[in-house]
Amino acid sequence: MAAKLRKGDKVRVLAGKDKGRDGEIQSVDPKAGKAVVEGVNMAIRHTKQSQNAKGGRVPKAMPIELSNLALLDANGKPTRVGFRVEDGKKVRFAKTTGEAV
Repeated sequence: MAAKLRKGDKVRVLAGKDKGRDGEIQSVDPKAGKAVVEGVNMAIRHTKQSQNAKGGRVPKAMPIELSNLALLDANGKPTRVGFRVEDGKKVRFAKTTGEAV
């Protein structure tokens, strides 16, 4: 199945402790059905000091289920994603506005 959400998409969280927050997708794992969104689902990781990085408590974005994310359209509103064929290519589009994403 084609990916409805991709790296770089602006999304809104629909469920969980960060409900209502917006962010940009940093990475997607389609096999697990999860994505890492900037500033969402943060956890504290304790890291050891190295030559080039200071140690301590470092906040890190953890993966979140793709089903808990909605793509933001051109107006900044959450929307569902559809597919259509334009010029022989499969294109994603926002269901609310009809514009290609």
